[in-house]
Amino acid sequence: MSTTISAEQLTVAFTQGDYIVKPLDGFNAQVEDGELVLLLGPSGCGKTTLLSCLAGILRPTSGRIVVDGVDVTSLDARGLTEYRRRTVGIVFQAFNLIGGLSARENVMAPLRLAGVGRKAASQRAEELLTTVDLAHRLDHAPAKMSGGQQQRVAIARALVHDPPVLIADEPTAHLDYVQVEGIARLLRALAAPGRAVLISTHDDRLLPLADRVIDMAPKQLGPGIPPADLKLEGGDILFSQGDLSDFVYVVNDGEIEIFRVRADASEEVVRRVQAGGYFGEMGPMLGLPRSATARAVGLTVVQAMTMRDFKTKYLDAPAGAAPSAGAAPSARA
Repeated sequence: MSTTISAEQLTVAFTQGDYIVKPLDGFNAQVEDGELVLLLGPSGCGKTTLLSCLAGILRPTSGRIVVDGVDVTSLDARGLTEYRRRTVGIVFQAFNLIGGLSARENVMAPLRLAGVGRKAASQRAEELLTTVDLAHRLDHAPAKMSGGQQQRVAIARALVHDPPVLIADEPTAHLDYVQVEGIARLLRALAAPGRAVLISTHDDRLLPLADRVIDMAPKQLGPGIPPADLKLEGGDILFSQGDLSDFVYVVNDGEIEIFRVRADASEEVVRRVQAGGYFGEMGPMLGLPRSATARAVGLTVVQAMTMRDFKTKYLDAPAGAAPSAGAAPSARA
């Protein structure tokens, strides 16, 4: 059996406080049979959100997820339950083992819940724990095992129904370098014909093992050469909330208002930047998407500059030489 996964124009939007946040916005990806694919990026870039959608735990706002020709996003509650049970295995970052159960019993648990008899479930659990090199730990409680051993139990549990899709959320986050090696080798071995493995991580040590890496962190748009001065009419949008960050901007003439759209579609003006002020530095500095929208108030001329030039001219300038940003750092786009 060949396993293919496709995410098409996937968007997830939710309300956080008074604002709408989109950890995924028009995301596209294709995973082929037998591949080990890394979702690489810092916290908050949408890795866990994507895995939750692929696992059928979170329903996206729009777009599709297709696994072996089945549109997962169109399944009803019963269909999703069956999909989660038979098609996808999940390895959680914090292991999520039951402390009062042994390794064998933790792996047996999903089988028993699925109606498998105790003897058959015990045999399957022992088989899987032997596969992950824990035959000597069958009757040990999680507290008696190392972090790497607990993660192996979690992986064995995820494999009880022999799923064609295995997803792991930061599987090495709580492990030292010795334990990481064993888990990395195991996950690499599990990516084989008939099964695709997707791993979310910010751990660069896993890169050499991957067949493909999907970088979830937005990159600067500009090639390093800023455009000439931009002349804007009143109401013109320079960049929008959620856009990838490119340059830092200085207002040469006129005024820019920075605003955010609330969940009720109303606007909150965060600040106004007048001639001599700068804005938009936090996005490219931190590698984050724009946290607000920049709009011209009347005729306005802005100058775009690279982060390197901005830091040289303003952040590293002698005291008193830098223009006013017009707001506290927390309000910058």
